[in-house]
Amino acid sequence: MMKIKYTLLLFIAFIVFSCEDVIDVDVPTSEPRLVIDASINWFKGTAGNEQSIKLTLTAPFFNDGVPPANNALVSITDQNNNVFDFIEEGDSGIYMNSDFIPVINSEYTLTIIYNNETYTATDTLLSVAEIDRVEQNLEGGFTGEETELKAFFTDPADEENYYFFEYIPSIPVTPTLDTFKDEFVNGNEIFGFYVEEDLEPGDEVIIRNYGVSEQFYEFIFVLLQQTSQGGGPFETQPATVRGNCINVTNSNNYPLGYFRLSEVSEIIYTVQN
Repeated sequence: MMKIKYTLLLFIAFIVFSCEDVIDVDVPTSEPRLVIDASINWFKGTAGNEQSIKLTLTAPFFNDGVPPANNALVSITDQNNNVFDFIEEGDSGIYMNSDFIPVINSEYTLTIIYNNETYTATDTLLSVAEIDRVEQNLEGGFTGEETELKAFFTDPADEENYYFFEYIPSIPVTPTLDTFKDEFVNGNEIFGFYVEEDLEPGDEVIIRNYGVSEQFYEFIFVLLQQTSQGGGPFETQPATVRGNCINVTNSNNYPLGYFRLSEVSEIIYTVQN
C-alpha cells in the first residue's frame, strides 16, 4: 500500500513539473499615436509669456516609459495672426515659448506638424474668479479624522462658467482633480472642496482654479469618471476619450490629448492647528 502511494506521488509530481511551460502572451499592439498636452495657463499676477507644450507617443502596455515625440513643428496663432513658435528642449518632447501674449476671450489655434502630418485645435482663453479665502476642518470626511479644505470664490453673474480644480499637497499622495459648473449657483459665492486624511498641520496644499470651456469641462468630466472607477476583469473597459485636437492630414490617425487655455487663480495654503 505504501509503495502504491509513493508511486502515485511521484506520478503527480512528474505531471505538475512537466507542465511548467513558458507561455507567451500575445498582447495586441497598434501604431503609436501622438499625445498632445497643450495646456496654456495664465496665472493671475504674472505676464503669462512663458508657456510649454508636451508631445509624447502612445506605447505598448509593458513598455517602461512614455516616448517623447521629437522634431515636431509647433506653433500657436492668435486671432490677430500673431504666431508664437514653440521650440523643443533637446530631445525631451517639451516645446517652449517665452513671448506668448495671453488675452482674455481671445481665440487661439494650435498647429503641430509631426511625421509629415498636420494636427490642429482651437480654443479660447477664459477668465476665472480670484480665490478669496480658504476654510479648513480637521475633523471632516466619513471618519471625522480627515482634513477638509474649502476654497471660496464668487462666480460672475449672468454668464455660464465652467471650472477645473487642481489640489497638489506637499505630502506624497496623488494630486486631486475636480470639475464644477455654475448651473445652479450663478453669481453666488461658491467653493472648491478637497479632503485628504493624511494632511497634518504645517502641510501645504497648492490650490488652483482654472477657467475652462464647456467642451473641456465635458472632456475632463468623462475622463475623471473613467479613471475613478476601480475596475475589474469583468467590467466594461473605458472608451478612448477624444479631445479637441484633429489630424487634418489623416483623420484615421487621430491624436489624443487636448488644447486648452485658462486664466488660473492659485493659492498655497498651509494647514493650521
